[in-house]
Formats: sequence, structure tokens, C-alpha cells
Amino acid sequence: MRFHLKHKERPVIGVDDRVSTAKAIPLALQHFMSMFGSTVLVPFLTGMSPSLAIMCSGIGTILYLLVTRGKIPSYLGSSFAFITPIIVVGASMGPEAVLGGIVVTGCVYVAVALLVKIIGTAWIDKVLPTPVIASVIIVIGLGLSSTAVEMAFFNGGYATGGPFVLNGFLVAMLTLIVSIVFSTCFSGFWSTIPVLVGIVVGYVSAFSIGLVDFQPVIDAPWVGLPTLMHPTFNIAAILLIAPVAFVVIIEHIGHLMVVGEIVGKNYNSMLPQSLLGDGLATITAGLLGGTPATTYSENIGVMSATRVYSTQIFWYAGAIAFLVGGFCPKIEALINSIPVCVMGGVSLLLFGLIASNGLRMLVAGQVDFSKARNLMLVSAILVIGVGMECVGVKIPLGDYSLPGMATAAVIGIVLNLILPKDTSQDDIYPADIDKKDVIENCTDSK
Repeated sequence: MRFHLKHKERPVIGVDDRVSTAKAIPLALQHFMSMFGSTVLVPFLTGMSPSLAIMCSGIGTILYLLVTRGKIPSYLGSSFAFITPIIVVGASMGPEAVLGGIVVTGCVYVAVALLVKIIGTAWIDKVLPTPVIASVIIVIGLGLSSTAVEMAFFNGGYATGGPFVLNGFLVAMLTLIVSIVFSTCFSGFWSTIPVLVGIVVGYVSAFSIGLVDFQPVIDAPWVGLPTLMHPTFNIAAILLIAPVAFVVIIEHIGHLMVVGEIVGKNYNSMLPQSLLGDGLATITAGLLGGTPATTYSENIGVMSATRVYSTQIFWYAGAIAFLVGGFCPKIEALINSIPVCVMGGVSLLLFGLIASNGLRMLVAGQVDFSKARNLMLVSAILVIGVGMECVGVKIPLGDYSLPGMATAAVIGIVLNLILPKDTSQDDIYPADIDKKDVIENCTDSK
């Protein structure tokens, strides 16, 4: 192991590259642990089975890789967009009706994938140009920042009125610093698992100061079988749950584009396969008792931090999730014992990397901010999206609610379609203006 005071550019492990099993397992564990907290939070809030959610996330990820022929590195976990309708349907119609709605939701993904396959993907660049999609990606990252701060500063207790937790905050900062140091100052294999190292160091430090309850780990059996559930189909439940699919589809397109930006590939042509994989994963979850699937920002952040893009790692991560969620309660309990503040420290880095990749897309796309329409598009999307996500505001639409990310995306799409490409304001500071002249003009005006 070598430590460098000065950052050394790390080699990229590409999408099609392969590593040894000894290296693949810790890399996969890193992805598994990064998605774990969010994936189990959704069933925890909705009264569904965390074990089945983990197991189905593994199955869903493997299905996704099969459908996309191992060309798109992504992990599928529980979608937060469905929390409200699942709670409503579960309370009034039962969990089986929820699962029926989830199955139909997956069918909506499949139908949209078929439609995109028929009409093509040329519309993406027109409807979702770089200023729009990059801004939505920034919203995805910064919109999650309040969640990361709550986890790191309040050990997850802010929403319930909990106080600032100093010990938890210090553990979160240690986790964050260790992750950053291993990502930027180490070379070789250690630089590819900074998140895993950060979590391990954070966990040990949290355990040493009494923030870890290890009793559930001791009590949990080594081997256990999941209790599967099966759907029933209720039209009212379907009408409450299935339409949320369109919100997740917008998020899915954003995730696919940021993955392409990170790995240096254009995945527009593979959108039908990507949506189909997500749809089959969601259908499978509904048939077994799991939660609706979506591609995960946390794992995109891991790829950005590590420069490891190999889909081989996601095969391993999916297999680990399948085994842990379905057959090994003790390991599940061990992962579940990781304090919220530790995952908060990691999330501060991962969610920030999502936003940073949106900024990088704006730069790489050479978005001209001397154009008034670009300036207005980005400004509206960022303020509306980040503001709504951080405050937790959602727009009620009958039995549904539109979150900030989706609202910002819809507004950005509409503005992009109706705003003129050139405006009178573009003549005030054209793109090729000399900065020195601007300064001198401003000075003269005073």
C-alpha cells in the first residue's frame, strides 16, 4: 500500500473490464452497503418486508443486467416515489393489493419501453437538451443533500424533532474524511474502495463510543428463508400506485444520462432496454413481496468516486443482496446495525458527486450562458427543484403528489419547448465579448 500526499490520477476500470474475484467482492460490498440504508428505509416506512426488499433489489439488478446485456452499470433499489400511495393502499386494502399495484407499475415501464423502441430516441435531445437534463441531475444530487445532512448531523432524528448529535456528527465527519482521503490520496486497489473503507472506519468508531446496538446481530440466525407474499389485483389500488411510474421514468432517464456522462458513453439508444429492465425488476418485486425498483443515485455516486464502472461488480452486488436478503438474517442484521450517522457521512460525499456530475455535464456540453434561454432554464429548474426537495414540498394532484425533482423536470421541459432560441437579451453580452471590455464599461458607468 502506498500513500501519496499529492493526488495521482487513478486508472479507470471500464464498463467491460474484469477484475479478480478477490477484488470484485469488496467492490461489490461497497455498492451493496451504499444502497442498503435507502433500500430498507422504504419498506420500513411502508410496513413491507425489508428482507424481501433487499432480496428483490438483488434479483432486479441481475434482471436489469441481463436485459441490458451487461452494458449499463447500475444498481436497482427501492423507489421512494411510491411511499405515499403504498401507505394509503396498504392501510385501506392490504399489502396484497399493494403488490398488485406494483406489478402493474412494472407493466407501465414495459409499455413505455416498447413505445420508446417504436418511436426511437431522437426526441430525447429535443425534449431533454443538456441544460435541462444536467440541471435535473444537479437537483437529484442537491435535493438529497438535506437527507444527508439530517443523517450526519442528527443521526436521522431531525424529522422527529431530535437534537443535534455531536458524537454522531463527529463519526459522520470521520467517515466522510476517510472516504475522501482514500479516494484522492491512495493509489491502487485502496483507491477503488474509499466508501467501503469509510463505512468500516465509521462503524468501528461508532461502536467504540456506544452508538451501535449489536444485540440484534447476536440474536439473528445465520440461515433463514424469506416469507414470500403474492399480489391481488384491485383496480382502485392500481389507479393509486401505477401512475407514479411516470415520475420514476423521468428520474430513470436522468440517472441513465448521468451514468453515461460518468462512464463516457451515450446510452440514449439503450433507453428501451434500460426501462424494460427496470420494469421487469418491478414486476418481479410485486410478485414476490418486494418494493418498486429504480436505479440508485447512491451507486452512481460510488462509481463517480471510485472510477470503477465494470458491470461485473454489479453482478456480484446483486448476488450478495439476493443471498443476504433471502437467506442470511445475521449478515442483514449486521449491515442494519450501521448507525445512520455513518451512512450520512458517506451520503454527504455520494450525493454531492451526483450534483457535481451535473455541473460537469454543463461544462462538457459547452452550454452557452450568454443565451438568455439557457440561463432561465437552468435557474428555474435549480431553484424550484432544490427548494422543493430540501423543504419537502410536493404538489398535490388528487391522490398523488409531484415531488420537486419531477416538478422541476416538467417545468424545464415546458420552458425548453416554448422559449425562443434567440432573444433580444442575447445581444447585451454575446458569447465572444471581451471580459476586459465588460469590466471597463462597468467602471465607466460608475
